[in-house]
Amino acid sequence: MTKNAERSIDPATQSMLRVAKKEGMETAWDRFDKQQPQCGLGQLGLCCRNCNMGPCRIDPFGEGPEKGVCGATADIIVARNLLRMIAAGAAAHSDHARDAAHAFKLMTEGKATSYQIKDEAKLNALATEYNISTEDRTKEEVALDLAGAVMAEFGNQDGPIRFTRRAPPQRVEIWTNAGIDPRGVDREIVECMHRTHIGVDNDPVHILLHGLRTSISDGWGGSMIATEIQDVLFGTPTPVISEANLGVLKEDEVNIVMHGHEPILSEMIVAAAEDPEMLDLAKKLGAKGINVVGMCCTGNEIMMRHGVPTAGNFLQQELAVITGSVEAMIVDVQCIMPSLGDLTGCYHTKFISTSPKAEFPGTVRMEFHEDEALDTAKAIVKTAVENYENRNPQRVNIPSEKCNCMVGFSAEAILEALGGSPEPLVEAIKSGAIKGVGAVVGCNNVKIQHDYGHVNQVKELIKNNVLVVTTGCNAIACAKAGLLQPEAAKEAGEGLRAVCESLGIPPVLHMGSCVDISRILVLAAVLANHMGVDISDLPAAGSAPEWMSEKAVSIGTYVVASGIYTVLGTVPPVLGSSLVTELLTDGLEDVIGATFAVEPDPFKGANLMIERIEAKRKALGLDP
Repeated sequence: MTKNAERSIDPATQSMLRVAKKEGMETAWDRFDKQQPQCGLGQLGLCCRNCNMGPCRIDPFGEGPEKGVCGATADIIVARNLLRMIAAGAAAHSDHARDAAHAFKLMTEGKATSYQIKDEAKLNALATEYNISTEDRTKEEVALDLAGAVMAEFGNQDGPIRFTRRAPPQRVEIWTNAGIDPRGVDREIVECMHRTHIGVDNDPVHILLHGLRTSISDGWGGSMIATEIQDVLFGTPTPVISEANLGVLKEDEVNIVMHGHEPILSEMIVAAAEDPEMLDLAKKLGAKGINVVGMCCTGNEIMMRHGVPTAGNFLQQELAVITGSVEAMIVDVQCIMPSLGDLTGCYHTKFISTSPKAEFPGTVRMEFHEDEALDTAKAIVKTAVENYENRNPQRVNIPSEKCNCMVGFSAEAILEALGGSPEPLVEAIKSGAIKGVGAVVGCNNVKIQHDYGHVNQVKELIKNNVLVVTTGCNAIACAKAGLLQPEAAKEAGEGLRAVCESLGIPPVLHMGSCVDISRILVLAAVLANHMGVDISDLPAAGSAPEWMSEKAVSIGTYVVASGIYTVLGTVPPVLGSSLVTELLTDGLEDVIGATFAVEPDPFKGANLMIERIEAKRKALGLDP
């Protein structure tokens, strides 16, 4: 293979890497090459910088230090480092949730008039869940009480977090008995940082148990709050047709790329781009229209609610700029490469940062606040439109690749497609038509050929009659590969194919952005409760074939803590401790009913998932 083919399986990405090389533009792959060889001790998790007596490192080969200056062993250092990664990931998702809840609260107080309640049924359902009366009350009154109750979850000191009680009672009992039932979102994250300060928690098992508790406060707390409140504000997704890959950019329109994670901003940009005044300005300047496209999880958010096309996943963000066709790259938070500042400086692209908590080199600063949301969005769109005149047509290189996709399968939409009950899905699983459910999610990572792990693992699963649910960068990879079309059922096993064709759905169901892995938890809980079992009893498995971020560490941990066996495609920095490695890959089974596995080969990873699913089928008596 050529070097570019080794870097990505996606032809649009390969095409843009050739353009990048021709134009002398550096990408993440080039910077990765320059980092070689990477620090081996760091890859094993054996570095500690938690005080200024270090940094300390442990030699895994017994030829150097066996303990840090304070006496911390390899087991302690690895466990502490892992707990800090979980804390950072949980904080990222939960701060996203806080922003959504804050916007919701401002809306209920009449201070954020650009927003409104789009899903009143979900509002009332959530109110009932929080024991808030809805009878003879306006939706605004109900929303005000709900906003207060949701905001209180972050500072709750004693628990439980409300949404954890969506889990089957057997799962809640496991959490309670293990001492990992979370008390409040912020409390668990803060305690992570306290425990990992020098001289506090120095027992690896004790440390990891708190990591489980913190991750649960993310998956069943922060992330779930973000998903639910965003549904109330912007509508609960239902299936819609869209497009994916760099080919969604247009040569004759103003191209605006929305990149990041929070729909609080992107929803307003979508609305502002449809404003007749903005459209008239674009035509006046020679463009045929305004083309808003997504990138990463912001792309998933606006794609599943509005059908807005997405230009790609994490490793394509630089390539979108290198097409020379992007008037504005608008960003909020998470997974945004600081390299974009230098890169956009080589093109006409405006790199517009909007979040009060995130700044990047080389940006145009246009800070976004909820109380003037639509006005700010219009100003941002106007800046992009006016930049169209500065585009150099000679530098425009837009790949032709794009693919139709069906997206927006919220848990509610899936149940509706099944007639309002999980019973048809349960019966399909019992009959063996569907062997089980595979949740395949996560980032891109330059250590793995771009999209190779995602696409090939999913193909292997559906070929073996495993229904796949997906979010995040995996969802976008599957969209580009044509796996989110009903026609993709022809690549599935006979049983899954028949089910998909009867319902008119793909064998891979797009459930949203990375916080929307909470939707997968909800679906798992619905299936388990319907069958009268724990989540760990379901014929299900999870996977993150190309993960790279701290958010993914928290996600993987809460998925396992929820009872779902999870395969990681890149090696986490824990191999420096045999104790921590053994706990994660074996010992947790006896505590919470699930473990991690690490398998870089996506086909072997799929087989591990299938083996787990078959073992769970056998335990339920579902095998012939």
